[in-house]
Formats: sequence, C-alpha cells, structure tokens
Amino acid sequence: MEGLKPRVRTLGILWALFGISRLVAALLLMIYSATATLMFGALLSRVPNPFVMMDYFHVVYMCVIIWTVASGIVSLVAAADLFSGRVSGRSVAILAAFLALPELPFGVMLGVYTLIILLPAERATQAA
Repeated sequence: MEGLKPRVRTLGILWALFGISRLVAALLLMIYSATATLMFGALLSRVPNPFVMMDYFHVVYMCVIIWTVASGIVSLVAAADLFSGRVSGRSVAILAAFLALPELPFGVMLGVYTLIILLPAERATQAA
C-alpha cells in the first residue's frame, strides 16, 4: 500500500494536467472550427459530391470535440478522486485511461501507464 501512494499521487497530478490540456484543446477546436471547415472545403474541389463529404466532416469534427471534452472532464474527475483517495478513484482513472488512448502522444503514454499501475488485480487488492 505504501509503495502505491506516490504513484497514485503522481497519477493524480498527471491526470489534472491532461484534463486541463484536453479542455484547452476542445476550446481551440471550437474557436478554429471555421478555419478547419474552410481548409477541408478547399480539398473538395475535385470530389463528385462535395456537400456530402462536408456533412461527414462536420459530424466527425463534432465527435472529436465531444470526445475531447469528455476526456478532459473524466480526467479532472479522476485526478480529484485520486487526490482525495476515494474508492472510485481507481475505476474513474481506468475509464479516463481508456478515453485518453486515442489522444496522441500524451494520452497514449498516460493511459498505458495508468493501466499498468491500476489495472492488475493484485495491485487493486493491495490498495483496498
């Protein structure tokens, strides 16, 4: 138990930083959505039906924004739970790790590190 506490505190700090960075990234995605739309639209000059492709772009772009916001919020909740030592901290951090895995490169690094530290059953029984 004592060997796991510094790692859990470090995970809490890293999840807080990652959550803040994800929310800033979501804000930037929203601010520059017109620029992204214009840039993607410029690529569609030779496509037979550019309006359908533009609709797909808007759907995918909105999904990316929603995923980024969800990842940021869950990361901040995981950080708060890990700092406070709540029982739900482990499960929320594992959820945050799975949500962060598509975010290259830091989401992959933090997600895999979290899964290595918190996922094994013998560590979970030691922490309880």
